[in-house]
Amino acid sequence: MGKKQKKAEAETDAERVENDKAENELELTNGDSHKKKKKKKNKERNESDKEVIKAKEIPTVSVAISGSIINNAQSLELATRLAGQIARAATIFRIDEVVVFDNKSNYEKEDRTLTTDNYSDENESGAAFFVRILRYLETPQYLRKALFPKHCNLRFVGMLPPLDAPHHLRKHEWAPFREGVTLNEKVPNSGETLVDVGLSKNVSINQVLEPGIRVTVAMGTNRNLDSDSPRQVVSLLKPREEAGMYWGYRVRYASNISSVFKDCPYKGGYDHLIGTSEHGLIINSSELSLPAFRHLLIAFGGLAGLEECIEEDSNLKGKNVREVFDSYLNTCPHQGSRTIRTEEAIFISLQYFQEPINRALHRVQL
Repeated sequence: MGKKQKKAEAETDAERVENDKAENELELTNGDSHKKKKKKKNKERNESDKEVIKAKEIPTVSVAISGSIINNAQSLELATRLAGQIARAATIFRIDEVVVFDNKSNYEKEDRTLTTDNYSDENESGAAFFVRILRYLETPQYLRKALFPKHCNLRFVGMLPPLDAPHHLRKHEWAPFREGVTLNEKVPNSGETLVDVGLSKNVSINQVLEPGIRVTVAMGTNRNLDSDSPRQVVSLLKPREEAGMYWGYRVRYASNISSVFKDCPYKGGYDHLIGTSEHGLIINSSELSLPAFRHLLIAFGGLAGLEECIEEDSNLKGKNVREVFDSYLNTCPHQGSRTIRTEEAIFISLQYFQEPINRALHRVQL
């Protein structure tokens, strides 16, 4: 790789991490001082996300889940446990993106409760709460204190089982990549920034960045932390592209089901949409044939299913659920209970889709 190409990649990565900082400021910091920056920073973040994804298209699997499932929880503790189950399922089945959607009739770019954080949970919607817990759990433990201010809705997260994802590394473990957070401290007389990557000693990177930004750092093969050689900030896609490592899920908010599709961050959008419902078509997993895809989306409805989500969406007025999705499937036929809870349906369905997805991905590779 030439020097110019490396420089270009570094600049792109710098833009990405700057926008990561913007997201943390808007969505995870108490107070109102960041409201003025909201529109500009959100726009930059969306553009940066799309640039990162364009860098190298690799097959992805996304799930869309109605935020209304949180509203049915009888206490904050139970709501936290529910969100934790979804996070575990997403990690176990290597999901790339989790989209939490509301059932609002009109399009909204964002939920206000996602960007106006107060310590109190009085104004936080179920979807905003869901997004907060999912993002918190996806973040490596050693970064959470720096990236997530204290919030009353996080008070039960300590009871949840850890995701134990590949990027949640222990202090004694070495890996080609690590997640880190930039620090206030700078390397004297150099254009470098110190980063906490969860090891016994901080490492330096070959860029000057603001403190409090989450970055993905290429650690290389040199395990000597006393070395003067700086590490490199890379795209969050690099671990998967170069090492085949699952590197966690990204979380996105959508105001309604149509926004799930409209605001897709992948170039060309999702190329195959799957809806799940007890009213869907019954096909054995071994007989299900999915087309070769680049970006697959599997949707799960709320308390009344996907049918109600579509009826309440003014952008999909008059459309049948089978017109919206390419496949509409019942992944758990002959159920003994009248209802299957969404957190149960996700585990059942993602296991059901494992082999069909693997067969489709095999065709992509060919």
